[in-house]
Amino acid sequence: MLVAKVWLLSRAVMALVGAIVMVTDHVDVATVLRRWDVVHFTAIAVDGYSDPTSAAFFPGLPLLLHAGRAIGLPMELTGVLVSLAGSALAAAALYRLFGAPAACLWLVAPTAVFTFVGYSEAAFCAAAFWAWQRARSDRWGQAAALAGVACAFRVSGLFLIGALGLLALSRAPAARRWAALAKRWAWLLVPVGVLTAYEVYLYLMTGTWTAWFQAEQSGWTRGVVNPWASLRHTLDAGRLSQWPGRPDVAWVFRAEVVSMAVGLGATIWCAIRRRWPEAAFIGVQVIAFGTSWWYMSVNRAVLLWFPLWATLGAAVAWQPTRHKVAKNVLVALAIAVEAAAMVVWAWLFFTGRWAS
Repeated sequence: MLVAKVWLLSRAVMALVGAIVMVTDHVDVATVLRRWDVVHFTAIAVDGYSDPTSAAFFPGLPLLLHAGRAIGLPMELTGVLVSLAGSALAAAALYRLFGAPAACLWLVAPTAVFTFVGYSEAAFCAAAFWAWQRARSDRWGQAAALAGVACAFRVSGLFLIGALGLLALSRAPAARRWAALAKRWAWLLVPVGVLTAYEVYLYLMTGTWTAWFQAEQSGWTRGVVNPWASLRHTLDAGRLSQWPGRPDVAWVFRAEVVSMAVGLGATIWCAIRRRWPEAAFIGVQVIAFGTSWWYMSVNRAVLLWFPLWATLGAAVAWQPTRHKVAKNVLVALAIAVEAAAMVVWAWLFFTGRWAS
């Protein structure tokens, strides 16, 4: 199957980039894999939420890392294994939902390295994408359970719950509509319960109901501002003069602006197509990122936006009546650029440079 081959090839390419960095920088595999948020996840797995800023990270991945540590696996390796399994499951869900082009494009996304190392993106996508697939198949109990799993890994589960609620509304049968809708919404209390449990845990630990927001604000400067200020701060951060000797930081912030534009475009496209649940799923995230102090981690959030990959996959699969050769050439060039960006992003991460 094409999707399986692309999964294997993309993971192999990123592993090769990591191996090259190990040789050229004279570092071991643990150092290459233990970058940025991996440090936070592993610290939580060992010491719990002892650092107030660690409340920003949901407990799903740290619990899995702790379990791997308990049986003698290095946590960096456990993180990779979780992401390998998660990325395979997520790609399978995209294939089931939207076909091979969407799944393959997701596998070679520019920031695909975050679905290879010990980050929460792959596990979240696996649960969230399958939750969406089960909901579209009218298996709401399974969808709710999977959404609950997704909520254990990322706050993005909140947006998933909202989108699933809208999906239930849009697909409720005409006969006994409100009874069917109430039943489906009742199932969504399962993922709501997961989010509530983490919120209660943070309250019992810190004595405040805003512990997660305070962690985001103090650790990553995510205070709420108006959209124009957020854009201005991001554009300022994208200036090379702001980061002497670290041009990678400026370029990644510039990419954040591009990712926001992509998210806004995908939201508008879904709205035009009257795909309201999908438009809401991306649009609410765009609003959240766009009212933060600056755009941060939008490049990684693109991985979560399954309606975007569905749209891109449909564009690749589309066969025009004229200029087919030109269209295929453009698609090939776009995929080549995407794959090249994946390699560059993997290199940024493995060398410890800012990667979003």
